[in-house]
Amino acid sequence: MRNRSVAFKLFVVTSILVLFVFLVVMVAEGLFFERFYRSTKIHKLEQSMEQFADRYTAEQPKGRELAKLLGIFMNDQDASFSILNGRLERLNLNPYFLEMLTDGGQTVTIVIPREGLTRESIPQGLQAGDRLTIDGIFMDEQDSVMQPYTILPEGSSPETGLVRVSGAITEFLLPEQRSYNPYYQDALTDEVLREWSGMHDLFLLSLRTKGKLRTEWVDSWSGIPYVILVHSLSVEQGERYVMVMTSLQPVGEAVGILKQYSVFVAPIIILLVLILSLVYSRMVSRPLIQLSRSAKRLANLDFSEQPDIRSKDEFGELSRDMIAMSTNLDAALKELTAANAMLYRDMQEKERTEQLRKELIANISHELKTPLSNVKGFAEGLQDGVAEDKQERYLALIASEADRMNTLIADMLELSKFELKAVRLNLRSCSLRDMIQHALDSFSHQMESKGLTYKLSLEDQGEQLVQADTAKLEQVVLNLLSNAIRHATAHSVIDITVEQRLDSRLRVTIENAGLPIVEEHLDRIWEHFYRVERSRDRRSGGTGLGLAIVKHILELHGSEYGVRNTSRGVAFYFTLLESRGNNHE
Repeated sequence: MRNRSVAFKLFVVTSILVLFVFLVVMVAEGLFFERFYRSTKIHKLEQSMEQFADRYTAEQPKGRELAKLLGIFMNDQDASFSILNGRLERLNLNPYFLEMLTDGGQTVTIVIPREGLTRESIPQGLQAGDRLTIDGIFMDEQDSVMQPYTILPEGSSPETGLVRVSGAITEFLLPEQRSYNPYYQDALTDEVLREWSGMHDLFLLSLRTKGKLRTEWVDSWSGIPYVILVHSLSVEQGERYVMVMTSLQPVGEAVGILKQYSVFVAPIIILLVLILSLVYSRMVSRPLIQLSRSAKRLANLDFSEQPDIRSKDEFGELSRDMIAMSTNLDAALKELTAANAMLYRDMQEKERTEQLRKELIANISHELKTPLSNVKGFAEGLQDGVAEDKQERYLALIASEADRMNTLIADMLELSKFELKAVRLNLRSCSLRDMIQHALDSFSHQMESKGLTYKLSLEDQGEQLVQADTAKLEQVVLNLLSNAIRHATAHSVIDITVEQRLDSRLRVTIENAGLPIVEEHLDRIWEHFYRVERSRDRRSGGTGLGLAIVKHILELHGSEYGVRNTSRGVAFYFTLLESRGNNHE
């Protein structure tokens, strides 16, 4: 019953949602489509009028140029364009024409009148070069402008009582993409202007104030509504207006047909929605029911039967995940013993961590004892009122001991991270040569104060790319250079050598001139807080942790490292894996 209820709920919800959306669309079309259609068309005409006015103002066309410009805009906007004078009278402009070259070599312009012709009066599909025979009347003394009576294809029977010319079309402008009868619609402009004759002053006042006028007019013969827009023009000849008139009949026809279509198609859509919702609900719920049954078996640890859903959607993916889960559950149960052993090892690691924490506290306490005693002694001397010439020295010593304690604590915390294995490397290609040079530059002041110089020897003058954690490797170089500078004999040379080995590794050696390290101390030098000469390290600023940190970093990189005595002094060395990549810093 529950499985059926899921399918039923899907069916009901889907049907209601789709039918609601369909109802909203139908109501919106009935209420707003006509208004939207009218406003869109009128807005488009207003933009076209502004474009026409701008072009008219810029070019100031006259005669045939103005008539041709009107014809172009009429075809583009499927509307009648007329130019009115200051008395709202239409200028006599015929925008449509045919220009042809007669057989006698004369160019004749055939003016297409607004009245007396229909769309069928002119052959369709005319192109430049087509031949026509036209019967009509010449309108000028040079016989170059003709008003046609009939326009016929070449070879038709001649008309009597009219002048006939025959020839090839050289240029033409005819109604294109115009609805209904464009000649009849263009001729209605005169009828509108006649009806306006009694309201000229009112219309002119509105035009002079606002620069534009919009109204509607209904053709008494056909009953078709028209929208009329008038826009003022900037000309030197006086007041001029452009009048645009277009039919609103397509709006009403479209809305009426849309309503009839909606009434006809609504029952079919409702039936299809119900059928498709039923199919959809069952199709969606079927794998869901199977998965629910399988989940119950898994809850009872019954892995004998698995859901067989082969679809590639989310249900198929969930089915495959459930199969994988049931397979892994058995393995997980068997791994509980191993997990217990791992838990035991974790407890041992926790004990080791606790031991390291205790050692850290003990080491910090031991190392901080001496500087704290010094700070206390200097502070007591200041309290007892030592000589004024010693006060500044005591304060400087207190600040120095405080800085050394801060450095010690920071090194101890970083070392504890390494010992707890809480550090992860971010390996990438980096330039070893640039890193060493940058470190040497940072120690330039210490080396100058001690009179030291350095010698950097590279087998390859390239970038010497290595695969390493840039920040950690820079810390290694800085610590080893600091150690070499601290123990180097004054006015000596520090040698830095980078050698390329056969196992795709680079070997870096940093050697300083000075006293050698006692052999039994070479193995213990990497231990934290181990100093060969404790008193000298304290004076020179060492914390006894730098080499221990270097050891952990190099071990994370898998490096071979060590220290040896040389004829000049002491040399520290380490290796790094060479990198062939180009993604480096």
